[in-house]
Amino acid sequence: MPERPRLPGNSRPRMSRPERGTLVPRRRNVPLRRRAPQHRRLPPRPYRCPTSRQSPRRDSQPKAPARSTVLKTALGTFNGCNLKNGARNTVFASGDPASGIMVIGPMPNADDDRDGIPFSGRQGQLLDRMLGAIGLSRDGVLLTNVIPWRPPGNRMPSQAEMDICRPFLERQVALAEPKLLLLLGNFPARFFFGGNGTIHSMRGEWRDIGFGGVTLSAIATLHPQELLAAPANKALAWQDLLMFKMRLSAQ
Repeated sequence: MPERPRLPGNSRPRMSRPERGTLVPRRRNVPLRRRAPQHRRLPPRPYRCPTSRQSPRRDSQPKAPARSTVLKTALGTFNGCNLKNGARNTVFASGDPASGIMVIGPMPNADDDRDGIPFSGRQGQLLDRMLGAIGLSRDGVLLTNVIPWRPPGNRMPSQAEMDICRPFLERQVALAEPKLLLLLGNFPARFFFGGNGTIHSMRGEWRDIGFGGVTLSAIATLHPQELLAAPANKALAWQDLLMFKMRLSAQ
């Protein structure tokens, strides 16, 4: 069969049709192979040392002020001592638990029981002047008492009552970790030093005592209430305070 002539203006050649009776192979749709995506590997991050700005771990132990708050709550809900029944308030420690200095008195008086803080009223004002004379302040030490509740009629606590209150004081000392103790009056001196001596025989001498499983340095002096009753003894208390200041400066 002769080929058809090309038409002018049509440069694209036309495909000739196959003759009748010939088989034309069909093209199969072969899917294209796609390459697996290649993930870009990032370089490892540099290690950063932890800084103080980073938040603390949750499993870290609470600090001393937080643990002191827990102890205060536990003491306020404790009902195992009869002295609490006749007291208006539970007088807990006040001041700075991290100061390294504890000033310990015997038990709350009427002013302490009313205000709920240790060393209130006139005796507290005198104690503030005593601490200020050696460069300290109420807010710069930790003030507490051996007994946290005022006994009826300001009587002396019994041995059973002291044994009940002792674990709470031991816990206070363990949390504060004081380097020096200043004991005020007969009762704290006997409680820590032992014996039945008077404050005049136990004052003015540094002693290393064991309390709650730790060793502490303590010195005893006259209580502010005793100084208000006998102002002539202020000279003795001043000598004890100077000894306390010297030991504090050597720390």
